[in-house]
Amino acid sequence: MLNFSLTQEQEDMIRLAKDFAKKEMIPVAHEYDEKEEPADEVVKKAFDIGLMNLTLPAEYGGMGLDTFTNCRVGEELCYGCTGIQTTITANTLATVPIMIGGTEEQKKRFLSPLAEAPILAAFALTEPNAGSDNSMIQTTARREGDFYVLNGNKCFITNAGVADLYTVFATVDRSRGSKGITAFAVTSDTPGIYAGKKEKKMGIRASVTAEVILDDCRVPVENLLGEEGKGLRLALANLNEARIGVGAGAVGIMRRAFDEALEYSKQRVQFGRPICANQAIQFMLADMAIMIEASRNLYWKAAWLVDSHLPAQKESAITKTFCTEAGVKVTNIALQIFGGYGYIREYPVEKLVRDMRILPILDGTNQIQRVILSGLLLRE
Repeated sequence: MLNFSLTQEQEDMIRLAKDFAKKEMIPVAHEYDEKEEPADEVVKKAFDIGLMNLTLPAEYGGMGLDTFTNCRVGEELCYGCTGIQTTITANTLATVPIMIGGTEEQKKRFLSPLAEAPILAAFALTEPNAGSDNSMIQTTARREGDFYVLNGNKCFITNAGVADLYTVFATVDRSRGSKGITAFAVTSDTPGIYAGKKEKKMGIRASVTAEVILDDCRVPVENLLGEEGKGLRLALANLNEARIGVGAGAVGIMRRAFDEALEYSKQRVQFGRPICANQAIQFMLADMAIMIEASRNLYWKAAWLVDSHLPAQKESAITKTFCTEAGVKVTNIALQIFGGYGYIREYPVEKLVRDMRILPILDGTNQIQRVILSGLLLRE
């Protein structure tokens, strides 16, 4: 039976994230969005109060939180600023392959430092010709004695250039397709790995997105995660949770857009009365509330299924697709309520529209989610 009741610990963690978003993120979100730079001081504060590495197991210094609580925290941080939230939470995606495929020695060596200092990690999978189709990875890993030599280019990598640890996926044999993909843990001080072009993005501009260049990068054999040819399994292992997290983030952005639009509609006077007195505006606000509530319940259920160790692939695909597409609609309604002011960067709504627009694309486009969902439905 579905149960969304929270423990005192969960309530405290969510309240901590809510307060942090309002006090530390919202006041500086516009500044870092304009500068297109990561908010290093804000990230450090998040680390100091325990808002980073939430799913990292306690034995390696993390919080060891469940999926539901992690998603709720992500929702609150996205309410504050999705760009800053992306920097704070990107470690999770990079560390899951190590948690699943790594040896105990590797986990202690690579994961424990993340809990000791506000250092960042990056998940290096996507390539120019390998986005939705990961079997097309061209980055190679050639064994030479006690090393693997990696060569290739990764693109759209969050935290590239500012991360201390990279989870890199390369193929040991291109002819084997997905069965050649292999995972490696690569530290930033390894010769031959460096950041390439930093992308100038439409949204989430308070996070770094850049290329990762691997040029005869010599990675010790002891940094191989799992077995050769088993890397794609590690790459895809946490996508259910990641996609639910994207849905949770969309809810955070939607809530912020609704709150901004509601307040503005009460203050903006036209024809002698606040615009919220007009039924057209009231119906727009009602539509926003409907989509927020539906989205919230979808991601809560999907997270509950994961934490209950029940199948959730279908629900995660539905959650990611519905929540992000609802989010695009809700933020655009908010902009419409603001009218011309909504289009001006001095006001918060246009940033919410820009930040939201990436969510139907990342962690598997919504078209890919429909491919996954239709396949599951047909098998059922």
